[in-house]
Amino acid sequence: MPIESGSSAAARQVKPKRKPHAISIRRTNSSEQDRVSSQRDMLEGQGAMMSAVCEEVYVQSVEDSKLPPSIRQTLLELFGQIEREFENLYIENLELRREIETLNDRLTAEGQTVDGGDLSKGQLKAKASHSTSQLSQKLKTTYKASTSKIVSSFKTTTSRAVCQLVKEYIGHRDGIWDVSVTRLQPVVLGTASADHSAMLWSIETGKCLLKYMGHAGSVNSIKFHPSEQVALTASGDQTAHIWRYIVQLPTPQPVVDSNQMSGEDEVDFSDKDEADGDAECICESPTIRVPSTTLKSHQGVVIAADWLVGGKQVVTASWDRTANLYDVETSELVHSLTGHDQELTHCCTHPTQRLVVTSSRDTTFRLWDFRDPSIHSVNVFQGHTDTVTSAVFTVGDNVVSGSDDRTVKVWDLKNMRSPIATIRTDSAVNRISVSVTQRIIALPHDNRQVRLFDMSGVRLARLPRSNRQGHRRMVCCTAWSEDNPICNLFSCGFDRQAIGWNINIPALLQEK
Repeated sequence: MPIESGSSAAARQVKPKRKPHAISIRRTNSSEQDRVSSQRDMLEGQGAMMSAVCEEVYVQSVEDSKLPPSIRQTLLELFGQIEREFENLYIENLELRREIETLNDRLTAEGQTVDGGDLSKGQLKAKASHSTSQLSQKLKTTYKASTSKIVSSFKTTTSRAVCQLVKEYIGHRDGIWDVSVTRLQPVVLGTASADHSAMLWSIETGKCLLKYMGHAGSVNSIKFHPSEQVALTASGDQTAHIWRYIVQLPTPQPVVDSNQMSGEDEVDFSDKDEADGDAECICESPTIRVPSTTLKSHQGVVIAADWLVGGKQVVTASWDRTANLYDVETSELVHSLTGHDQELTHCCTHPTQRLVVTSSRDTTFRLWDFRDPSIHSVNVFQGHTDTVTSAVFTVGDNVVSGSDDRTVKVWDLKNMRSPIATIRTDSAVNRISVSVTQRIIALPHDNRQVRLFDMSGVRLARLPRSNRQGHRRMVCCTAWSEDNPICNLFSCGFDRQAIGWNINIPALLQEK
């Protein structure tokens, strides 16, 4: 008869002791489930009572509310959706918590019943912690996915109410680089396109009023004289043209609220704009082919041009790394502004002072001061890490700069060492514009979005973009026209169209 070893006998003595311990764990588990279930019932009861109270309060507030019925109905539907989503999240939370507790108890039991070398306490904790973190991550993901849809839906509804697409200006055969609005009557919209043309449009009807075909290359910018019916265009043919225009506005037509066209969320487009190319409207209005003045001094693409205050001089920016100051009457070169290390991307003039700011691919922008005829000082602004795509003046002593580094910075001309505000975005920023009275910054992005910020960097809105409205390609430029009652903001892009928007500025600032 074989004799049992000491270890075998000890093992047999241990086995009966594990069973009652396992039973004890199951009982604890059961009681824990009962406790969680009772807590859940109690909380659900409290939630039902609170829901009833909130509903009664809400009904009373609706009766006293001065909001239109349509807005009240929209809010009611949104809050109902919020309640349903959070109720589902609450139930999932209880289930996940119960799973976590069950898993922890099971891991603890398994750790005690492993034969031959039990798991150390540290290993057991690590294993339980890993499983718990996985479930916790699942809970966080579920919560974020559910609530983000609610928040996005609410923000989209708000943006559509404050920012509405009013008119689309279609007629160019290639991307539109720049958009501008005249400063005097009749107020018209101007666009500069890679199709070698510039067009003037009726803001109200969207009809092309005049076409300029004097350039032999892409038209990269367009700016209007402050007090005359004269336009200034810059081109890839290494020249800038000054030309006079006369337009007659057509009879306005009823404006269709494009906000009713689509209530769908954003969707990505493939190449829909390619198909739209065959359906482009042909501009049958008068065409100008000869400029009144041609400015020739650059050895590269002229990427931008602008009028100095008073309209007697213009400044041009070129890929030859220089900016030139010209006399309009004589067409003579007054100054050649050098100093940038790479191609220039933009230039802008101050609305009331003889100041010029030039932007460059060398990650800087420069401020040129012509207020004193004997001294032409220059200040260099450093703060971006990629191409500065534009820098514009505001009314006052601020400059706002945008860059391919996905940031926009607000600067004080009296303190150029560091920006007073920085806006960080998710896409490269192109030619920005700042409204005169409220100083709202409109940011056109490479990712087809247009966003609005205030001067302190607070985001105010994002212009609506869905599968039926908005830009379908890179947005190149924005331009404000605050006094226009129909469209007070314009944008253009490489989808060959310019868009007129109506921004309810008081409502926008009130929501902030």
